Amino acid sequence: MNQKRVVLGIESSCDETSVSIVREKSASDQEILSNIVNSQIKLHEKSGGVIPEIAARSHSMVIDKLISEALSKAKIKLSQIDAVAATAGPGLLGGLIVGVVAAKTLASVIGKPFIAINHLEGHALSAKLEHEIEYPYLLLLVSGGHTEFTIINNFNNYSRIGTTLDDALGEAFDKSARVLGLKYPGGPEIEKYALQGDEEKYIFPKPIISQKNCHFSFSGLKTAVAQKVAMTKIKNKKFKYDVAASFQKTICDILEVKTKNAINEFKKIYPNKKVSIVVAGGVAANKKIRKIFFNIGEKNNYNIFFPSLYLCTDNAAMIAYAGLERLKRKKTNSLTFKPKPRWPLDKKAIFLKGKRVDA
Repeated sequence: MNQKRVVLGIESSCDETSVSIVREKSASDQEILSNIVNSQIKLHEKSGGVIPEIAARSHSMVIDKLISEALSKAKIKLSQIDAVAATAGPGLLGGLIVGVVAAKTLASVIGKPFIAINHLEGHALSAKLEHEIEYPYLLLLVSGGHTEFTIINNFNNYSRIGTTLDDALGEAFDKSARVLGLKYPGGPEIEKYALQGDEEKYIFPKPIISQKNCHFSFSGLKTAVAQKVAMTKIKNKKFKYDVAASFQKTICDILEVKTKNAINEFKKIYPNKKVSIVVAGGVAANKKIRKIFFNIGEKNNYNIFFPSLYLCTDNAAMIAYAGLERLKRKKTNSLTFKPKPRWPLDKKAIFLKGKRVDA
């Protein structure tokens, strides 16, 4: 095996097809040699959301081309790859199958290990591609499919302390944008419209905000936005600006309160450890959310980390990096490994969607 190990990563869990090559620079550093991403936004714009069958078909049509592009840009030959990693869950089964089969095929052809990666682990580690972050740290994952607080105790040692009881935050952004008649994906559109709106114009609910736990609920907020739109006859630009701004402020208020709860939980376990918070996932690209967290860090002397914007959304660089970390520890997988549409990062975590959780 090469002294500087090289891993090819594949991501296809939702509506981005991505292939990346990551190379080890030292025992504690690595470099992204290529990170090719093919977005399916245009395919799903009309429906305002991802259609699984269309997504899977698109993955299968471009995956071989992206593999070639990633190798070419990285100036790496397939024979120089030390392992092939792929997102094996959680996600849309059709897309997962495309990526996993491609990775297994490559691994089999070159006679190198296959590594099944939990998509959430990719996000959990994504900021470490660019920043030196010591374990343990607190992760807030906010994406289209997941919203949760997890304590990253160490590599492959994760404790979830909070999750959403219904919609993920990214889903709430998308659905609220849809009822306002904004384009898909909704997150960037809401953020853009909010810049011109009055965030104090409308008071939206903050479900379970008074509960001292670290859980979220966005269904009631999403419904309130839909009701406000339905009850308003004149839906001009000013109205949309104000709703977007008020919605975004409500989200930020919820995140701020729940983060304080999560920090308290972190301190119970690590009372003598300086608090480090990583915010990852697609919604972590939101500039107002970033500002809220940097303010929290500045006021309390916490370390706050965000991945670069291109590493917030789904990408294969974080998958390749997670694969590299697993390869170092000889945590590889059999070619019989099956994709898992539902795969919690914390193996002991209880599925809570649709359930009532009291303080």
